[in-house]
Amino acid sequence: MPVEAVIFDIGNVLIEWQPERFYDAAVGAARRRAMFAAVDLHGMNDRIDRGENWRQVVEETAATYPEFAAEIMLWHDRWIDMASPAIDHSIRLMRALRRAGVPVFALTNFGKETFARACRDYPFLEEFDRAFVSGHMGAIKPEPRIYELVEEGCGIAPERLLFTDDRAENIDAAAARGWQTHLFTGPDIWADRLVAENLLTREDAQ
Repeated sequence: MPVEAVIFDIGNVLIEWQPERFYDAAVGAARRRAMFAAVDLHGMNDRIDRGENWRQVVEETAATYPEFAAEIMLWHDRWIDMASPAIDHSIRLMRALRRAGVPVFALTNFGKETFARACRDYPFLEEFDRAFVSGHMGAIKPEPRIYELVEEGCGIAPERLLFTDDRAENIDAAAARGWQTHLFTGPDIWADRLVAENLLTREDAQ
């Protein structure tokens, strides 16, 4: 089935998202391991991605674990350092698709405030034809509801959507609804897929 629109995840597809790497550099690997063993920081981030207030959730978590309070607050105060750097080749692919007239959407687990913060540092995030952001949608990947909302919002048949994400469970949930999918392992292989789908020329995919 020909692809009518392409959907990008953002974290680890367009922007690197490696909190553990950040904390290893900021506080040392041993301290990071101890903190992540004691505190469900990714669960905390899921609350933000569902739409809870970013600062309030981080401050609440820091108060609950005072022995790690300073480090936990870095999830707010130095968040942009976790969400970096941008993946330049992926950005070029997104822009090449748009130049080719292909509708390009984002589907991302992102908080309302964190997405607004990211857009200030990464203006390309405002170039999508539409960004489907979990914090505004009240659902997160891989819950079926978020994919349903994308289908309703874009009005394109599921089998004509091509979605890339770095997490297998998110890909599997989209595939279960009939979406075409690509597990993102790097921009070069993603570029090959876009060329194979006749969405980009080899030259445009560089």
